[in-house]
Amino acid sequence: MAKISHVSPLAPARFPDLPVIDGVTFASTAAGVRYQGRTDLMLALLTPGTVIAGTFTKSATRSAPVLDCQAKLGSDPQTGAAILVNSGNSNAFTGQRGVESVQAITLATATACGVPQARVFTASTGVIGEPLPHQRIIDKLDELAKAQTPDTIQAAARAIMTTDTFPKGATAKIKINGKTVKIAGIAKGSGMIAPDMATMLVYVFTDARVDQAVLQDHISAQTDRTFNCITVDSDTSTSDSLIVAATGASGVDVTHHPAYWSALEDVMRELAQQVVRDGEGASKFVQITVSGAASAQDAKTHAMAIANSPLVKTAIAGEDPNWGRVVMAVGKSGAAADRDRLAIWFGDILVAENGWVSPQYDEAQAAAYMKNAELSLRVDLGLGAFGSTVWTCDLTHGYIDINADYRS
Repeated sequence: MAKISHVSPLAPARFPDLPVIDGVTFASTAAGVRYQGRTDLMLALLTPGTVIAGTFTKSATRSAPVLDCQAKLGSDPQTGAAILVNSGNSNAFTGQRGVESVQAITLATATACGVPQARVFTASTGVIGEPLPHQRIIDKLDELAKAQTPDTIQAAARAIMTTDTFPKGATAKIKINGKTVKIAGIAKGSGMIAPDMATMLVYVFTDARVDQAVLQDHISAQTDRTFNCITVDSDTSTSDSLIVAATGASGVDVTHHPAYWSALEDVMRELAQQVVRDGEGASKFVQITVSGAASAQDAKTHAMAIANSPLVKTAIAGEDPNWGRVVMAVGKSGAAADRDRLAIWFGDILVAENGWVSPQYDEAQAAAYMKNAELSLRVDLGLGAFGSTVWTCDLTHGYIDINADYRS
């Protein structure tokens, strides 16, 4: 794998101070799944009563861990639970051997941690198509079970990284009826990022009390507005997993409190945007907003066509205000558009309108704007009342360097 020797220029200044979430503890270690001496395994243990919801990749070649987790959603929350994640090997496209690895790992975790096998959720991230050396993971389980502490979530975030240049975390606290409800989330992701579910793993922990079905409904909807609105390279992973675990330890039922659900979505959006900020080789963070579409789906289709266009992304990398490439991306998307109603902005600069370059457009002003590290591109289709916002990054030679050497 290409050696990552720098932190993304778009990274946050520091990892946030994530609060301890009552009812969950963490431990991480080096298991040597692919590399020696690298922390690559994390275990989170959850108190009895924890409800778990999740969303997963829609890839037709999704991994054995994903399939296993999907089957376990909705399991009895009266018992404890465990989340075990390894990096270095995705255990994807490994056939029956992959299934057997998951079974061996979940059984061993259940034994080491005293939880039912049906409440062990695993994930693997890394190289596709190589058998998972699962005994190396199993050999570390007793150590991980004994090393559990409530305040080592940052180490857990580092353990699940692959080509990431920084660990990703986000948090929120909400007052409900005089009591504080806490949320803390971590994520990994840098390349092979595109909806549906963007190679991405996300774990969000909260001490809220909520029914599993309610939590699942909210998470499914919020995923579509956050993680399914990001793209780095248009490639959907075999391993994408998002799990939200609500321990209930605060005693506060959040079912009918919109402020809580808004805060949870803010955490998910922040994590999603951090994934884009760590896009492989990225030097620009780009928000793309499409308005005036004939339908919500058309708006999303146009936005993603722009965000995924290599020509748009390389122009952004070169700080070139080449608005013709945006016109091209809208035209190729397949969604409804009318050339003579189209308007385009780079930031606050009106670039094109009514099917032609704007009379007030100043190329030098636009070129100066493109030098910013954070950019906004906006398109109005003039056809309806629907809109969509997505987030992406530029495409630089760094992306090629990382992925050309990924398995070496």
